[in-house]
Amino acid sequence: MSKSITQDMAYRQSLMKYAEKYGVSRASRKYDKSRSYIYFWKKRWDGTAESLACQSRRPHSHPNQHTEAEMKLIRDMRRRNPNLGMVELWHRLRQCGYTRRPARFLFCHTALPAASMSLQACTSSAARGWNCPRSVAW
Repeated sequence: MSKSITQDMAYRQSLMKYAEKYGVSRASRKYDKSRSYIYFWKKRWDGTAESLACQSRRPHSHPNQHTEAEMKLIRDMRRRNPNLGMVELWHRLRQCGYTRRPARFLFCHTALPAASMSLQACTSSAARGWNCPRSVAW
């Protein structure tokens, strides 16, 4: 990844140099930034403009992320039953082996792309012939 110096980074660089020379309070007044803002960037600054780049806020992990098997089950059930409401879809998924609570399910299933995988009917009598994959391993 190539790192180019952006306008914001150059601005922060000049702010840090001014704060180093004249102090944080004076830099705060001149640049119209809070002292906490200056201290925040001063803590990161190592003398280079690259150290003043904005860092990603993306989380390092997502512990409650759905497994591929769960995603496949949701996609396939949604594809086979496109007119079901969320609660009814969740209920049918539960009968096919889905074990999560509705709150987590509601956020993930609406933005899933349609899958082109074939389904086999569930042998479970509780599923009442709904199309559930047989080999769902959690």
